[in-house]
This record gives sequence, C-alpha cells and structure tokens, in this order.
Amino acid sequence: MPETFLARRFPTADLPSVRLGTGPTPVRRLDALDLPVETWLKDEGTYGDRLWGGNKVRKLEWIVAEAHRRRRDTLFTVGGIGTHWGLAAALHGREHGLRTVLGLVHQPVDDHVRDQTRRIDASGAHVHRYPSVRRLKLAAPYLLARYSRRGRLPYYLPAGGSSPVGTLGYVETALEIADQVRTGELPEPATVVTAVGSGGTTAGLLLGLRLAGLRSRVLGVVVNDALPLDAVSISALARSTAELLRSRGADVPTTFGPSDLDARSDWLGATYGAPTPEGEAARVAALEREGLELEPVYTAKALAAVSDRSAGLEGPVLLLQTHGPRD
Repeated sequence: MPETFLARRFPTADLPSVRLGTGPTPVRRLDALDLPVETWLKDEGTYGDRLWGGNKVRKLEWIVAEAHRRRRDTLFTVGGIGTHWGLAAALHGREHGLRTVLGLVHQPVDDHVRDQTRRIDASGAHVHRYPSVRRLKLAAPYLLARYSRRGRLPYYLPAGGSSPVGTLGYVETALEIADQVRTGELPEPATVVTAVGSGGTTAGLLLGLRLAGLRSRVLGVVVNDALPLDAVSISALARSTAELLRSRGADVPTTFGPSDLDARSDWLGATYGAPTPEGEAARVAALEREGLELEPVYTAKALAAVSDRSAGLEGPVLLLQTHGPRD
C-alpha cells in the first residue's frame, strides 16, 4: 500500500489505497489572464497514469482499494451520458480486476459529450442508458441483481464517486496543498475554488484543509442541477467522511460546518452540461494566454467564477484544474 499523507498523519488507521497517479501535482501563478485577484492553479489534470487523470483518479485510489477490501468484483455507478467519472471508473477498474456497470442519463449533447460517449463505449464497461433519472432509479434494482456474482451485489458508487470513501481522495489532496504551502511552493490561499459536480472534491477539501490547520475558505462552483449541492449537503458529506476516518482508527475532530464554505450556482447555465458564454470565454482565454486546456462542463465554469469581479473572492485564490483525459 502506498504511503499517503493520511497514512503519515494516522499511521495506525485502516486506510487502504492503491497508487494510480504521482503527486504532488504542480502549482503555478496565473499571470497572463486578466483576473481580479491573485490566482494560482493546481493542475490536478496531471494526476493519473496513461488511462485517465484528474480528480476522478484521486477518488478511485481509495474506492478501488475499498472494493477489494469488501471482496467485490463489480462497480456500479451512475452519471450523465458523457460522464468523466464513469469512464475513469471503467478504465481503472478494469486494470484492477473490476468490471464496471454504468447507468447513464441524458444530458445536453455537444462535441465534447460525443467524444466521451465514444470513449465510454470502448472502455469495456456494461453501459445502460436511460432518458431520465427517474427511469434509472426504477432500473437500478434490476441492474444490481443482474450483475451480482456469487451472492455479492456490485459495489454501488454515487455519481462522481462522491461517497465518504471517494471523498478521502480530496482530504489527501488538501493535505498535499498544505505541504506545498509549508515548503513555499504556494502561498496559503484565502480561497480554494473548484467545480462541483457531485460534491466529493469540495467536501474532501473542506475536511482536509481543516485537518491541516489552514484557514482557506472553499468556493464550490456548482455545475450540476440534478443533485442537492448546497453548503449543507456538502458539509454533511465532509462530516460523514470524518466519521469514516474515526471508524477506521483516525482521531479526527469535526471543526467545520456549512458556514465554512460557499456553494454557488451563479455560473451553472441552463442545466448540467449546458455551455455558458462566460465559461466559453474563460476556456478560450485560458488556452490562448496560459496554454491551459479546460473543458466546458466543469473547469471552464470554475475559471469563469474566478474571472467574475462581482464574485468578490478574497485572494490569494487557488483554482483546481480537475479534468485530465488521456488520449
């Protein structure tokens, strides 16, 4: 089992993980963009091996190990038809002896989503598509029964892998950020900004930053209107993750709540996956001025929030670039 920041902090805790990427991910100041506040980038897109990168891989390091811990051989998870998470789960699960079943629902279709669906179809996952969340919920018991093996149900994972186990990936990342502050690579951020598609990344950051003793406030830029993703629900996931750590032998205080983060949908657009003019402008500017490739569903909207002078963000800001496809 690889050494992690969590293992160093809690050496006697039962916290299995597998290594799917190499950290720390690089940080740099964004100087070429006309941003209203000093902004640094942590490029999580570089995290991962040849299969897939980004925040999904951080979560899978803990989820894959937990599946083996529970003696499960099948992952069952859900998302939109262009899900980044589902593709990452299928690719990395296959590499670690796990088959993946995907229950997918419709989302607005553009070239990015079409590319994703082609990758998903080629991933080896068992894919089932439905026109609505309601239809998927009705089908879920059938899928769980169909893909059971030797009396064991598939290991169910919510959208984005945002279970308490998956959220450990961003508790770990927050401790990595704290180490980069300690070594002088990064100033202590007043605000950490990330896109919110299912809540796990934001919840893990909230818990991990408090464990590390940093005062940084988290802004979650909500890009998904199909899930409850307000400060109350995200902080509840962070508390559930703290309870998981305690149940595994880690001494974790609960010293945070909904008032410790912001979750804002100002930059969402019409619905999940729908492009916005602000997101597209941010995406183009990032590529032309910083050589930074963002995608339109999550990361471009997060940069649009940082670019918005009316957001009133306190600096320095640390923006997480969380998307990391591999060709």
